[in-house]
Amino acid sequence: MSKIWKYGDDINTDVIFPGKYTYSVRDPQEYPKYALEDLDPNFATQVQMGDVVVAGKNFGNGSSREQAVTCLKLAGVQAVVAVSFARIYYRNAINNGLLAITCPAAVAFAQAGDTCHIDLPNHTLYINETPFEFPPFSETAVQIMEAGGLVAFVKRKLAKEREAQTS
Repeated sequence: MSKIWKYGDDINTDVIFPGKYTYSVRDPQEYPKYALEDLDPNFATQVQMGDVVVAGKNFGNGSSREQAVTCLKLAGVQAVVAVSFARIYYRNAINNGLLAITCPAAVAFAQAGDTCHIDLPNHTLYINETPFEFPPFSETAVQIMEAGGLVAFVKRKLAKEREAQTS
């Protein structure tokens, strides 16, 4: 089971990945060290593979920097569940293979430290075994996330096309 990290409304990209590191931290493998640093100093050292961030409305507002998505993904976060997302953050999440789930009822119910399980095919999120349905992702979005992101998805698709042409 995954652990929930819960935060409030309007968590912007400068809070997710502090802007002061935008041009000084170049290696993506270093990004997780700074994830949510100014909001929750314990997050980067205590987050575990598969954990879930739960937040209020307008998650990811601010700049379009992809570090705000990749720092969470590389830290092991499997999903962000929010009341709503800033549009560009939502798209960056899908493009980088991070689940961005809109589910206000789950956000209202969840508490920090609760357990969570995501059943993506049935678009259901379980918090302490209580189910919450969320809107299904498009087939293409699911394929992108399952591939690990848009770049991997396109590479896989091109490889299949080349294989089909040579068969």
